[in-house]
Amino acid sequence: MYDSVKGFRDFYPEEMGSRRWAMDTIEDTARRYGFREIGTPALEPTEMYTDKSGEEIVEELYSFEDKGGREVALTPELTPTVARMFVAKQQELSKPIKWVSTRPFWRYEQVQQGRFREFYQTNVDIFGSSEPDADAEILAVAVEMLSDLGLDDDDFEIRVSHRDILSGLLESFDAGVDTREAIRAVDKRAKVDRDEYLDLLYEAGLSYDDAEAFDDLLDTGEDDLDTLADRSEAVADATGNLRAVLAAADDFGVRDQLTLSLSTARGLDYYTGVVFECFDATGEVSRSIFGGGRYDDLIEGFGGQPTPAVGFAPGHATLQLLCERAGVWPTEELRTDYYVLQVGDTRPTAARIARDLREKGHVVETDIADRSFGAQMGYADGVNAETVVIVGEQDLANDEVTLKEMDGGEQVSVPVTEFPGEYDRPTFEDFS
Repeated sequence: MYDSVKGFRDFYPEEMGSRRWAMDTIEDTARRYGFREIGTPALEPTEMYTDKSGEEIVEELYSFEDKGGREVALTPELTPTVARMFVAKQQELSKPIKWVSTRPFWRYEQVQQGRFREFYQTNVDIFGSSEPDADAEILAVAVEMLSDLGLDDDDFEIRVSHRDILSGLLESFDAGVDTREAIRAVDKRAKVDRDEYLDLLYEAGLSYDDAEAFDDLLDTGEDDLDTLADRSEAVADATGNLRAVLAAADDFGVRDQLTLSLSTARGLDYYTGVVFECFDATGEVSRSIFGGGRYDDLIEGFGGQPTPAVGFAPGHATLQLLCERAGVWPTEELRTDYYVLQVGDTRPTAARIARDLREKGHVVETDIADRSFGAQMGYADGVNAETVVIVGEQDLANDEVTLKEMDGGEQVSVPVTEFPGEYDRPTFEDFS
């Protein structure tokens, strides 16, 4: 016996039914907004990550030298890959570009609630528009996706912020602050105790008094947002952009689902403007469900022309935790519409009936193991067959087959030439 690798999961058919439902639901939401599906590779050059994040990122990657002597890594996220793809065909693509993709990723990190070393995400990205409408559309897709999964507004909270407000406020203290490290500290604000948080801001270049003053500014509400604009032109521009995005979100019908939260920072360095994170409103799921935002400098960093971009990436493990907590995750069970049971030498007729039912779009199974009547009935029950079509030698001698409903046990004989006939979903009631 072999054990699976830590952080990698097996999904049996009962589980995959629910997972497929979630993937299809999320992708369908994106498609309704005009997002087009792309496919991406599992391997990328390791330097694509080290060039942007430093050699220390290798500790978080599944990286190795392939048989051609190339340093490669299993992709830990999609954003660098889609940036590479966009740059490769930048001149050919009609903008804005709207892409969606669901696939696995790999990171060597500590396994915990909702976090694994192999994980699945759906990435939703827009390239080529700096308008607030693009940010608002991404937020609208996120909210509608959650609604399509069956979640109510009081099940989740989407906290919206702006990275340029944070960096502008930090720079207004004129302390030679390392804004990147300070924003990373803000991202940890809710995860560490207050003294450790203030220490992180101090290490980033703020005095303890300035750190306290800066942190107080993060509690500014939407009604008082304009008071921050007086601190610098950069803050004024950022607050104006944030207000424009929220106004557009109102027109998209999702403003009520968004909460201003300047302490929402997103730790990744490539974010440049509006950022957001989704949380379980009850707090039972303790970590962020997903996040996203604007990353206008990333394409240029990959050798392309300056191109604005915005997107988000819901992780399926954390989404499942939220859906389970809210009671909307589907019951994990197999579903079979018909089981065509064979008794004796009846395969040609049984196979024809199974084909006809499948052509009508039904899930149909039939015997492929030469089992007894009782064994076939047991199997039909095990795969939750709703209806069993019994094709026996004695039935066929009378030019009939038998329909048996598994829940109630009702059964009826049906002329074989009339089954399945004109009925889209033939059942006992149609022939009784």
